[in-house]
Parts: sequence; C-alpha cells; structure tokens
Amino acid sequence: MKARLDHVGIAVKDLQQALAFYRDALGLHVEAAEDVLEQRVRAHFIPVGECALELLEATASDSTIAKYIEKRGPGIHHITLRVDDIAAALEQLKARGVRLVDEAPQAGAEGALVAFIHPSSAHGVLVELKQLSSGVAFAPPSAAESATPPGSDSVPRFKTATRYALGRLELTTLCDGFFGLDGGAMFGIIPRPLWEKRLQPDARNRVPLAMRPLLVRGERTLLIDAGCGDKMDAKSADIYGLERAYHLDHSLKDAGVSPEEIDLVVATHLHFDHVGGFTTRAEDGRVVPRFPRARYVVNRGEWEDASYPNERSRASYVPENFKPLAEAGVLDLVDDDAEIMTGVRLRRSGGHTRHHQVVMIESEDRTAVFVADMYPTSAHAPDVWVMAYDLYPLDTLAFKRRFAREAAEREYLLFFEHDPALAAGLLRRRDGKPAVERIL
Repeated sequence: MKARLDHVGIAVKDLQQALAFYRDALGLHVEAAEDVLEQRVRAHFIPVGECALELLEATASDSTIAKYIEKRGPGIHHITLRVDDIAAALEQLKARGVRLVDEAPQAGAEGALVAFIHPSSAHGVLVELKQLSSGVAFAPPSAAESATPPGSDSVPRFKTATRYALGRLELTTLCDGFFGLDGGAMFGIIPRPLWEKRLQPDARNRVPLAMRPLLVRGERTLLIDAGCGDKMDAKSADIYGLERAYHLDHSLKDAGVSPEEIDLVVATHLHFDHVGGFTTRAEDGRVVPRFPRARYVVNRGEWEDASYPNERSRASYVPENFKPLAEAGVLDLVDDDAEIMTGVRLRRSGGHTRHHQVVMIESEDRTAVFVADMYPTSAHAPDVWVMAYDLYPLDTLAFKRRFAREAAEREYLLFFEHDPALAAGLLRRRDGKPAVERIL
C-alpha cells in the first residue's frame, strides 16, 4: 500500500471566524462548500500546495464533528492519506491487526471513498484513507446500481446531492439516475478514438449519462428539469440502459426537500430525459403533475414544436410527460429569455432544439449556468464537439463560440446535466484547448 498526504481535517465551531483567518488573513483560496449528507457535515477545502486543509462544520447536533467539538473544542480532527485502492488497503490493515472505525469504504466529500483508522492504532491520531477515481468525484455504487449500468465500468458515477452557495441563492445538484445513448450520436462528427478517451462505451456502444436536475432556493424554490421519471416502458428502458435505483425522490429527500415544497418547475426543453419527471402515474392509472403545488414553466415555441413534432424529433417528445400539465391548469408558457424569478432567467441558445434554453442564475455579482444539452457533458467543452442529436447543429456551434468566451472571462459556474462523473465546473483553457475545472 502506497499512501500520500491528501489533506488535514480541522473541526471549526465558528465558520466565519475560521474564514476570517484562513481566507482573509492568510489569503488562501477557499473552495465552494460541499455538504456530506451521510456524515452531516459541511466541508470547505483550502488548497495548500499539493495538499489541502479541510474545514469541517457540523450541520446537525448529532454529527461526529458536533460531538468532537463539544468534547474537545475546535482544532485538528484528522489527517487524510490518499490511496489508490482503498478496499485493498483496508484488507491489508485488517491482516496486520489494525483497528478500524470503518470496515468498508463510505461516501465522503468530493465524491470520494473514505474509511477511518481508529486512533488507538495510529498513536492517538485519527487517520482517514481516501480514494479518488482518476481525480474525478464519484459516489460508491450500490449493488443495484452496479448491476448493468450503460458504459464502461471505468467511468465513475457521481450521484450525491450537493449544495453550493451562490450569493443569496442555494443551488443543489440532484440526480434522477443514469442512462445510455449511442456514443457516435452523442459526439457527432468527432471520431470515436477521440471521444472514447473521455466516455468509454459499453458493448452496445452506449456511453453512460446522468440525469442531473438542479434545485434553486431563493425567494421561491425552483427545480430545473426533472430527469426521465418513472413512466418509461420496459423496451425503452432496455434500449437506453435506464438505471434508477437512486432517483429524484431519493435525491430530494437527501437534500431535505419534499415535492410539496417546490414552487416552480422549469423546462430547458421538452425531451423525455429532461421532463419525464414532470408527471407521474397515479394509482388509478392517470398521468398527473408530479409536484402538487408547482407551476410549470415552458417556452412557448418549444411547447408548439413538442406538440407538433416532425419525423426526426418525434421520438424525443413523449406527450404524457408534458400534456397533462396543460390539462391540469398548471402550465405557464413564456417567450424566449424570460425571467422566472429574482436571479433566474432563461436564455435561448437554440441548436439542440429550435427553442432550447439555458438557465442563467445570478446573485451578488456571481453567475451559474445550467447548460442542459448545449454542453451535455464536460467532454463537450470544445466548440465543435456537438451532438448528432442536435436539430440545428450550426446554431449550437455559433452559440458555443460566443458563450465559451463569455463563460471563461466571467468565470461562470456551469452545471452539467448529463455528465456521469461531474456536476459543475469552470470553463478554462489548457494548452490552448478548452477544458473544465471541476468544482462539484
């Protein structure tokens, strides 16, 4: 087993005082906060050279950090060593009689797998082992999840509901599971030897994709897209390799939000993998709106195109996903570039569909963008990496050319709806080529 220092965990009682020291006095960069729901803590990473400091703030009175501070006060809580294979490391330690807190890996911050060694075996120090996968955050799959998901097993899946503070708004990336689409169609004219380095396909040439809605909490609670939902028939589920052992209901629960709390539901467009979750099948067989108190916001032009599709677009528009909204009287049609609530507005990109919208989220001079199918994954960062599914690919290319410069210059945080391993990142240029720096 080869281990190297990853970070030092510091339990803090007063986060603002801690930030005043590490960020303001020392001038260190503090990364975006991440809630680790399983451990009931909020983690703030501070890069320091090749390692980092991790400020740990309790989010519940019964969390281990809250109990630690109550007993010992704030201070160094643990040191973390990074290993390549955490399961093998635990087996090696058990064979040597080392006492472990965790017999099996657990979900940790940054989507990593973690396990703790008991201080009694480490000379009074709480030691955490941590495993990353290719430097990309992921959550450990359950038995059901690991059965037959589309795509190569080497592609990590990140599903953890994760909060991000954007000024006065709280953004939470959610998950409605995973599915697969043909790799060639996902990357258009890009040759397979190039795209398969980014997303490896399965035996049926499907690449793994997430369905990752975004929850925005401000003056109202808003949900952007809602995955494919639970109405897909068995044949389609097999074609798309649908995997929803963990889905939107679980994700909302992990985020501490009930369906009844959602005020607004916004569609970037009306394809099945984005709005299937807008409706659900009731016990009597009727298809009804899924969120009982919500108004559903859809672009007027997109509604017309979905209601009267052509031969090419028909397969992606499933009427039971959106027609019941009008029948129930909960549909609000808006024009291009509409403002939805304070700090949230739609912006027409076109390209994927004629009225495809990205969602601009702004608060206190900071901007996040839910890019939907304009950049379905972080692998689509280069302008010419455009899907064959796009109905107007030259419009996609034109928008990406303009938007990429704007996003890089203004440091927009981009939320990716279909990336299986990454929820959000910043658009950068590395060696003259566009790339995404992961934030969540």
